Amino acid sequence: MTQPQIETTDTKASAEPIITAKNVEKWYDNNFHVLKGVSLTVTKGEVVVVMGPSGSGKSTFIRTFNALEPYQKGSIEIDGIQLSHDLKNIDAIRREVGMVFQQFNLFPHLTVLQNVTLAPKWVRRWPKAKAEEVAMQLLERVGILNQANKFPGQLSGGQQQRVAIARALAMQPKVMLFDEPTSALDPEMVREVLDVMRTLASSGMTMVCVTHEVGFAREVADRVVLMADGLLVEEATPAEFFSNPKEERSKKFLSQILH
Repeated sequence: MTQPQIETTDTKASAEPIITAKNVEKWYDNNFHVLKGVSLTVTKGEVVVVMGPSGSGKSTFIRTFNALEPYQKGSIEIDGIQLSHDLKNIDAIRREVGMVFQQFNLFPHLTVLQNVTLAPKWVRRWPKAKAEEVAMQLLERVGILNQANKFPGQLSGGQQQRVAIARALAMQPKVMLFDEPTSALDPEMVREVLDVMRTLASSGMTMVCVTHEVGFAREVADRVVLMADGLLVEEATPAEFFSNPKEERSKKFLSQILH
């Protein structure tokens, strides 16, 4: 079975930006300042891992990239589209940005195949045959083709998360966001999900991943970003970040997660 055509770009040297966030600020209830002027540029084909302590704003930050979280100040541009309150722009960005969450968010009353084909049929307006063909290719790619006709409740947590990844890929996004995709999994299931993410990264997909998986960050990331207290504290290559962090806040965080 042939691999589905997922648009990816392996031209990191060109440094063509696909995500540009500038001075993003967000408040909750007008008093909790969760993002304090955060800026980040992600280039096409780049894998960026965002790390930081709980409550640092990292999940909130990447959720602003597809308007799941509104922001009050600054600007965000995704593949040349300015993220604003314009619903057309938001819809256009969401068609190009896939997201995988901590929880799987699968529809329990639909089969695995139906979960994966739902968005392509309704949003991309694909005919059923095309949607199912691509879905089956993706389920094979994430290693669960034999689960296509089962319901989510019949699968392990790791299998459900792989369905969620296939579902996001079915929209053929240009960017994939991962928000702590392994945090709800038992330890033995973490590896199977990270293996899928490694394969996806090696294909040239642009990825922004919030995770505490140090091994994954060391092996796959082009850059590691540390957030703390609503600020972007440091960004560096994995080798630099884990071996020789520059900022005291980074050193404190690493001392907590590496020992």
